Amino acid sequence: MYHIRTIKTSSKASAVQVIRYENRRRLIVVHIGSAHTAEELLSLKQAATVWIEKTTKQKQLLPDNKPSDGLIPIDKCQFLGIHYSFAREVLNKLFTIFKYHLLQNPLLTDLVLMRIMEPASKLHSLELIEEYFGIRHGRRDLYRWISELPTLKDQVEAYVTAVAKKHFGFDFTMVFYDVTTLYFESFEPDELRKPGFSKDNKAAQPQIVIGLIVSSDGFPVSYEVFAGNKFEGHTLIPVITAFKKKHDIGCLTVVADAAMISTDNIRELKANNLSYIVGARMGNLSKTTIIEINKTLDRKDGNSFRMTTKNGTLVCSFSIKRYRKDKREMEKQLAKAESLLHNPSSMRRTKFIKNKSNRNLGLNKALIEKTENLLGIKGYYTNMGDEVPNETIINQYHNLWHVEQAFRIAKSDLEARPIYHRKEETIKAHLLICFMALAVCKYTEIKTGQSVKSITKDLKSVTDARLLNKLTGKEIVLRTDIKQEIKSILQKLGVSH
Repeated sequence: MYHIRTIKTSSKASAVQVIRYENRRRLIVVHIGSAHTAEELLSLKQAATVWIEKTTKQKQLLPDNKPSDGLIPIDKCQFLGIHYSFAREVLNKLFTIFKYHLLQNPLLTDLVLMRIMEPASKLHSLELIEEYFGIRHGRRDLYRWISELPTLKDQVEAYVTAVAKKHFGFDFTMVFYDVTTLYFESFEPDELRKPGFSKDNKAAQPQIVIGLIVSSDGFPVSYEVFAGNKFEGHTLIPVITAFKKKHDIGCLTVVADAAMISTDNIRELKANNLSYIVGARMGNLSKTTIIEINKTLDRKDGNSFRMTTKNGTLVCSFSIKRYRKDKREMEKQLAKAESLLHNPSSMRRTKFIKNKSNRNLGLNKALIEKTENLLGIKGYYTNMGDEVPNETIINQYHNLWHVEQAFRIAKSDLEARPIYHRKEETIKAHLLICFMALAVCKYTEIKTGQSVKSITKDLKSVTDARLLNKLTGKEIVLRTDIKQEIKSILQKLGVSH
């Protein structure tokens, strides 16, 4: 087996030789030449490589751009494992777009990175960071820093909002707001963690309420944390008014679902010079209003009209698709009610049965009539003027799905819940990490049209094989080729490689 050897000569030149070992003795096979510059040395090593390959047909293990390591026989290499350094390099470049590096907290950015790549507990994330990238963060660092992370919330939101303005044209004229709940792997409540109405069907477990503001693209720009028993309708005003004040916004329109509507909220929105588009609970309308809607609204697909109410202008629209869905649901509920009337002993909560105390049971005909009159009709409250078309009001409200999608990404892809932390500061640190990760995920999704799971899978396909040269003790890293699909993703993200 042949090797390339470099030695210093008496004239301080670098001599390049091809050698082999026999009975523990080093034998010089051929002297390639002497070099006086780095370029000459590289050229002589390449010549030595070519000589060995031509003379002995011995193939080089390493790529041609590693001539300084010479020829390494396979039996002289030890496989140390692989790293996903490429994925980390790409995500860190994305973090630079968000200016996360200015937070000067490598532990925080690495925890955000792992929340995107492979969500896990904070302690397990430290192990994965070392396993995947060869970077070690001590537990003491985590315990020391985690309670201080919530102080970075305003700074992080400022960086994220700047990205929304620069890359997605966010101009603060319209925001979309919704709430969700995150439960804890615990049954012990406290001042923040309280049982309440759970969107995860975990009513027995303590939870917190999260209010999230996103742009029309679904890009998150702000969030707030509330106690788990906070009624979601009571979160709207403090979150939106604080956002308006923080960014010194003159005219702002907020879009929210029907749970946010109340007489008090409408009054507060107007008092704070806020425009609104909120869903209407049609079942709560008076009989007189419903009769007027049925008289006025032409039930053709896509038709709409508006009327004045105490909660502002009510825009009503009819959809044939919604009509069919509502009709199926009504017929299903009616069939269930009639079945229970024939078997009162199995009586349970059902929509269309009145006097549910098992006395004078019967169908609630008034409710059936009201439901029939509202089949296929959806309503939206707004204080925007007549110059804003009904179609604009309806379409903007339908963009609320972006907030729901952001919550799905946070809960599923980023595994924001269940939460295992107990102290308020560590809970808020966890939410900050999830918010930072969510912003990067939405950026990649909007820019590429692909999910973050798909992109991270592609990034992890580029691996760095780590080899130990037993002859020199040096670690050698060989990276797999970057596929064209990945290069295309990086181009869309505005990231070099």
